[in-house]
Amino acid sequence: MKWEDLPRPIQDIAEQHVGVVVEALEVDGGSASDVATVVRGAGGERAFVKAVAGISRRMRWLRNEIAGSGAAVGVAPEVLFHADLTATEVGEDWLVVGFEFVPGRSASLAPGSPDLPVVAEVVERIAGLGAGGMRPLRDRWAPTDWWERVAGVAPEVVADVDVEEMSRLSAEVPAMVEGDRLLHTDLHGDQFVIGAGGDVRVVDWGFPGAGARWVDTAFMILRLIEAGHGPENAEGWARARGTFVGVDERVLTAWAAYVAGLWTHIAVSGQGSSRRAGLARDYVSWRLARRS
Repeated sequence: MKWEDLPRPIQDIAEQHVGVVVEALEVDGGSASDVATVVRGAGGERAFVKAVAGISRRMRWLRNEIAGSGAAVGVAPEVLFHADLTATEVGEDWLVVGFEFVPGRSASLAPGSPDLPVVAEVVERIAGLGAGGMRPLRDRWAPTDWWERVAGVAPEVVADVDVEEMSRLSAEVPAMVEGDRLLHTDLHGDQFVIGAGGDVRVVDWGFPGAGARWVDTAFMILRLIEAGHGPENAEGWARARGTFVGVDERVLTAWAAYVAGLWTHIAVSGQGSSRRAGLARDYVSWRLARRS
């Protein structure tokens, strides 16, 4: 939806904070919100507004963004306002959130990118933050039978996989990721917004959690591989980080097995990227082959 298509009460909430909206620029990319737009008030004030209609997973993710941004003070854009509107008020349940507008560009994770040290510093800053009341990743990752589920619905995808071994490794992971540090769990280049002065903010906190401080760094290994790094180089980047101290080979292999199973299940269910799932499977296969 475009800004002008929103129910007037939702527009009113934003205008209480930025003044009469004279410009609304839609944001490209993403599909988790019905509206994602940067609004500018008559006095020049700006806000990045997201809104979701209907009680659903998307609304829960947007609520998570409020909580995650609140926990990541100084790293995430500030939440300027948020409000719930009921079906009685606007015909359908809505959640609208206004974030601090953060201009900038996405980070490049490509080999040799000058953004890599900047990204590393921000990942370590996040790992230094307490998670507060965030849901433990251990609880969120309590199901560990993703490989069996994939084998049941898409056996051709795992025809060359030792499902029993992958499941055995995955079963260890919930205990491994336990901790009290703030986690983003969905970091990639587009989530880092680098301003003209070099300042960085991390956006889209739809899946925050509490867990071990190494988890976001581990996710970055997959994102670096996706950006063109070899597995060994990507792991080297991770192991150079203070957040990764104490992560041994077995922990990393088990984590890779769990994530590959989870992402593959999401992909075969039609809710995620098959390419990303394939990349995760290739990575855990590489780890297992190296172990052998």
